Amino acid sequence: VAVPAHPARLRERGYNQAREIARHAARRCGLPLLRRAVIRQRATPAQTALDAATRRRNLRGAFAVPLAARKRIAGRCLAIIDDVMTTGSTVDELAGTLKQAGAERIEIWVVARAPHRE
Repeated sequence: VAVPAHPARLRERGYNQAREIARHAARRCGLPLLRRAVIRQRATPAQTALDAATRRRNLRGAFAVPLAARKRIAGRCLAIIDDVMTTGSTVDELAGTLKQAGAERIEIWVVARAPHRE
C-alpha cells in the first residue's frame, strides 16, 4: 500500500513518488499492489518544517479506507511504502487506519530514514 497523495498534491506534482516506489517494489518482489486501498481524504500542509507533535495533529484523520477496499484489506499482512520517514507520523496514522479496516499485520517499507530535529 503506497502512502496516498491528496488529489490536489497529485495534480501539482504530476505523480505520487510512494506509488512509483511501491509499483517497482511489488513487481520486483512478486507481490500484489493494492491500488485505491486507502485515500488521503484531506489535504495536509507539507510536513518538512513541523515538529513531531504538530505532524501528528496535522495527519489525524487524513486517511480513509473506501468501503469497496475493506474486503481486500481484512485479515491481510500489508506493507506501507513511502519514500522518506522522519518522525513516523505519516506511517503511524496510515497504519492505524488500515488496522481499523481489519488489516492483521502492517510492515513499514521506506527508501530512506531522515533524522528529525526538534
